[in-house]
Amino acid sequence: MRDLALISGTANPALARRVATYLDVPLLEAVVARYPDGEIEVRLEESVRGRDCFILQPTCPPVHDHLLELLVLADALRRASAARVTAVVPYFGYARQDRKTGAREPVTAKLVANLMVRAGVQHLLALDLHAGQISGFFDIPLDHLGARMLLADYFLHKGLRNVVVVSPDVGGVRRAREFAQVLGAPLAIIDKRRDRPNQVAEVVHVIGKVYRRTAILVDDIVDTAGTLVRAAETLVRRGVTEVYACCTHPVLSGPAVERIASSPIRELVVTDSIPLPADKRLDQIRVVSVARLLADAITRVHLRSSVSELAEERLAAELV
Repeated sequence: MRDLALISGTANPALARRVATYLDVPLLEAVVARYPDGEIEVRLEESVRGRDCFILQPTCPPVHDHLLELLVLADALRRASAARVTAVVPYFGYARQDRKTGAREPVTAKLVANLMVRAGVQHLLALDLHAGQISGFFDIPLDHLGARMLLADYFLHKGLRNVVVVSPDVGGVRRAREFAQVLGAPLAIIDKRRDRPNQVAEVVHVIGKVYRRTAILVDDIVDTAGTLVRAAETLVRRGVTEVYACCTHPVLSGPAVERIASSPIRELVVTDSIPLPADKRLDQIRVVSVARLLADAITRVHLRSSVSELAEERLAAELV
């Protein structure tokens, strides 16, 4: 593993340190700073010539700063003669603009993919992409990891009874079905209508038996939390006894924290793919670390062994 180099941007240094601990390697010494006018300054403090380099950098808010930081780091490694540059992106920003839904609209997820490749990224490790087709936007190898086993392990150890797993929309049915299979629970689906992104969706139907059950809402991203809270309130009106929720990426922007605090959601379980500041750490929120999962994936990529096998491996949920 001495040829492996792990570099952290400023987006989630705590996660990078946890991953480095599991890998038993030090983080590469690098300066990531800002010039007085706000431009990004990157300087590698040690040689990476011929080394297998991994940049850990989610493109979470502020998205533009963290995305450009990732691109500059990749360019620096490429110009420093790294043998390979792999971007480890626990949260892939701009993933929700993955197709044209109307005239004169961009496909920004494809644009970001092009930027990463042009900057020198040769391999991508991503965690729970918002849409599966994004993997086809890259002309480089992409390994797509899922956090469902970690989140499911948390709920398995809670010993909940009479559970039903609920997808908050039709688009998330596959994700919720896989989660339900791990828990050995039935599946329900909320049919909703939304006119534009980040608008609170109108619940149209609840498909499946939820009466007198413990519901677990499963999603990949919680942004403003309007749709999640509306779904939880609808389930309570349909006779659910308790509502839990989980997601991989806790963006929690705008009024999200206030909405969750006043909602019927008993617990919201998230991962540390995005750093959660102290002002967003409600008593209702539990954070499970994906550091072990990412470290195992990085090791497999470095040793050229199968990454897909990780999808079936049981990893213990570790709270942070």
